[in-house]
Amino acid sequence: MTRLFHVSDLHFGAEDRTALDWFAHVVATERPDAIIMTGDLTMRARRHEFAAAADWLADLGCPVTVEVGNHDLPYLNPLARLIRPYGRYRAVERMVERPLDLSGVTIVPMRTTARFQLRLNWSKGRVGRGALKQAVEEMAAHDGSDMMLVACHHPLLEPGTRSTSRTRGGAEALEALAKAGAHAVLSGHVHDPFDVAHPVAGRTVRLIGAGTLSERTRDAAPSFNQIVVRDGAIDVRHRYLTEHA
Repeated sequence: MTRLFHVSDLHFGAEDRTALDWFAHVVATERPDAIIMTGDLTMRARRHEFAAAADWLADLGCPVTVEVGNHDLPYLNPLARLIRPYGRYRAVERMVERPLDLSGVTIVPMRTTARFQLRLNWSKGRVGRGALKQAVEEMAAHDGSDMMLVACHHPLLEPGTRSTSRTRGGAEALEALAKAGAHAVLSGHVHDPFDVAHPVAGRTVRLIGAGTLSERTRDAAPSFNQIVVRDGAIDVRHRYLTEHA
């Protein structure tokens, strides 16, 4: 059995300290095998926000992989966004897009952010050819016996939540990932948890979204996902702060 905690949208700078303390306590008590953080560590990609997030993640004491979210790109500095969009990530650099090989489970990162898009809302998702190619190649490097989980920030398809992702290339990417052997795609961005079994390429891929541990909640209270992989099956439980209030 492998137990993972899937968390997203911490938004340091607009974090919910009560929610963060609750999550840290659960990690210390239950000791998951790894933590998957699917983007938006910060609110405005400021250096002090990254530093605070890095300290908090390091204190958890578990293997962590971190995806890049749209809020993690420079927000008020367009030149930095275009030239060095991920330069401020140095505080957490060793965790960013870190593939994880656990007992029977492989976590494969895939970037869905873009420094520039030909549309007004740059917060929405985009799967570039290079990002998809890298993810598929990472999956191909394994023998296929592991449960393959892809981690990205934006949902590849709309999950039916109040917020949307509108991820360009998402449907095509999901089909390619399914053909490469993906069992599930983990994401965040919409701030509400979801778990959808989606038929694609002759099989079923789970689309699993984590909520938020920030003050920027939507319909659900602050939450994270507990994911248990056992005997070739994935069990997902949305765990809410309100359950322990």
